[in-house]
Amino acid sequence: QVQLVESGGGLVQPGGSLRLSCAASGSFFSLYTMGWYRQSPGKQRELVASITSGGSTNYADSVKGRFTISRDNAKNTVYLQMNSLEPEDTAVYLCRALRSVTMEEYWGQGTQVTVSS
Repeated sequence: QVQLVESGGGLVQPGGSLRLSCAASGSFFSLYTMGWYRQSPGKQRELVASITSGGSTNYADSVKGRFTISRDNAKNTVYLQMNSLEPEDTAVYLCRALRSVTMEEYWGQGTQVTVSS
């Protein structure tokens, strides 16, 4: 069992930055593919960025060049550095842990990011 707790959200002006963190409890964090998703009212949940156990990353086209995902396996934590934020980035950001070989999937509760002047 893995529990995920996101933090770091808040209100930021357009062009600003935020760093989200997702702390995981449980064992074998390093074996999970970790992902950040976002969901806003009236829209489907979408993948923002993911990072595999080997460190390979994947980004949505809308955030490439602005967001960076990273992980610290010693701290059981995955990060999302968000720069040059735009109002369209406003959403609840959720953390996901996936381990396909055991068909395990876990989600956090989410953290609100609001980009507004």
